[in-house]
Amino acid sequence: MLRGFTKWSSLAKPVMRHRQWARNFSYVPEKVRNVAIIAHVDHGKTTMMDKLLQHCGSVFTGERAMDSNEHEKERGITIMSKYTRLHYKDHVLHVVDTPGHADFGGEVERILSMVDGVILLVDASEGPMSQTKFVLSKALAANKKPIVVMNKIDREGNRAEEVEGEIMDLFFALTSNEDLLQYPVFYASARQGWVSNNVKQLPGKDVSPLLDAILEHIPAASDPSKLTKPFAMSVNTIQTDLHLGRIVTGKVETGTVRIGDRVKVLTREGSAAGVETTMKVSKLFYLQGLQRVDVTEANAGEIVSLAGTEAGVTDTVCAPEVTTPVATIPISPPIISMTFGPNDSPLAGKEGNKLTSSLIKERLKREIENNVTLQLRPSSDPEALDVQGRGELQIGILVETMRREGFELTVSPPKVLAQIGEDRVEREPFEEVTIDVDAEMQGLVIEAMSNRKGQLLEYKDIGNRSRLVFTVPSRGMMGFRYEIVTATRGNATVNSIFSHYDEVNKTEFQGLKTGKLVSMETGKATGYSLMSVAERGTLYVAPNEEIYEGMVIGENAKQGDMDVNPCKPKKLSNVRSTGSEEKVQLAPPKRMSIEQVMANVDDDEVIEITPKSIRLRKRILDSGARARWNKQHKPQAK
Repeated sequence: MLRGFTKWSSLAKPVMRHRQWARNFSYVPEKVRNVAIIAHVDHGKTTMMDKLLQHCGSVFTGERAMDSNEHEKERGITIMSKYTRLHYKDHVLHVVDTPGHADFGGEVERILSMVDGVILLVDASEGPMSQTKFVLSKALAANKKPIVVMNKIDREGNRAEEVEGEIMDLFFALTSNEDLLQYPVFYASARQGWVSNNVKQLPGKDVSPLLDAILEHIPAASDPSKLTKPFAMSVNTIQTDLHLGRIVTGKVETGTVRIGDRVKVLTREGSAAGVETTMKVSKLFYLQGLQRVDVTEANAGEIVSLAGTEAGVTDTVCAPEVTTPVATIPISPPIISMTFGPNDSPLAGKEGNKLTSSLIKERLKREIENNVTLQLRPSSDPEALDVQGRGELQIGILVETMRREGFELTVSPPKVLAQIGEDRVEREPFEEVTIDVDAEMQGLVIEAMSNRKGQLLEYKDIGNRSRLVFTVPSRGMMGFRYEIVTATRGNATVNSIFSHYDEVNKTEFQGLKTGKLVSMETGKATGYSLMSVAERGTLYVAPNEEIYEGMVIGENAKQGDMDVNPCKPKKLSNVRSTGSEEKVQLAPPKRMSIEQVMANVDDDEVIEITPKSIRLRKRILDSGARARWNKQHKPQAK
């Protein structure tokens, strides 16, 4: 989602320079360019944005200036698409920084309707990866002119010539359009801040060759004929301001809008959104560098934010006489679902202040107003909602955001969303998984993938590492990343992208997860009791932590669950024994992130989310009732 920057007081001087430029700038449609930077995760998009900002006059401290979101700073990845306006020579450039992780691919799909070209960044060592293929396919399908930049060319061991051939093969596999196949190639080091158009003339001086290429190769965002048409703008993001109300951002497709103009809202289907009345534009501004600049009008081709309407994402804000909405690119459907409901564990209400189902539903509905890649569906439980998304990371970040806001939740295990075709056959999503690992550990990867019904598509050596590409059911990918990173001691790099739908035998995926150690008592964990429990697996809890019956306190070293008593105290007596002075020695408990817990949760378990704790527990807390239920629902032997 396109996010703006509203508080950068340290940038006062460059902002004044930008505003002076804006006052002197005379709008010329042919001198406006809209471009997005797309790439696989960690290939250098945000770092390149930093250098473009600095070259065009913005001043800031630190790195990754466009990553303003709290989670983006913590995780080091881009989650939200963000745009900025740059002035270069006598042109205006609107540049959009996009996410590289597959779970946020919908952000890339959505902003493509705002731009006329893309800058494809590819790591000169890794080459095109799964997300590279996805974002490029979407850009080429929308006829966006590409510019290819091979980043990190300064690193030893780069495969520039080989990677350039891989990029060409990828282009030919995705399109037959001659215009799109005539793309320029540049060589860059975003960290050092230079770009060159000749691999034999390295290093370059600065990023001006890339900016010049945008002016030369990317089509103009508009033309004079569009200025004579009525105003129309497709909404790509919404924000809420305490004083201005709802603020919508998008590209002005046609016409001109000014403060005080009357506008209306059309849905994507063409009907009037809400009450069929016009509203008045109360504020107009754009993002210049890292600051907001107020303006009195915006013209066709410009990306701008306006206040005064109640439009939603994909709606069209337009002049009253317009009857047809602006066409937008459809978003790919979600592939996994999780159920969000209020926390109903014995420890509910002790840490959070937002506990009720109505508050949870209201918060989720606000989320999907701006995040169109998420969808809400009614759950079988009237107190809960099913949240559908692209992947575990996307939903995990939503859960983490809500817990920081004070919510307490019960979250179900992730489940894949199948499609039923015209032949009434259920088909589940498959993923294309790319794994880079040291050559001596490739056997571990192949074995793990084989257990999850993955099929090896491609194998090749890249330096001293091996790259393996599989297709595997999304059902089989649940928990795989956590498992393989642990098995290879952090050596493996896993990337995946949606591939296709196909039939799956669900019974083949039983028994992939380890058993659990489940508490059969309620109270505080004691070190004395945990010493004996620790012999049976890995603990999730430490002494003196609150425990309740049915709570998962650790992993069982063997298959199947085991009921244990972690609250048993040491009996005191006046008789001295050889073991009475035994010192309690326990390894530190295994603390997991939300994504790791989601990877470990079983079908008969739920995740308890509070502002201070992440707990795993059984759906049926009573051990006796749970045993009877398991006996009644035990799969029949064939």
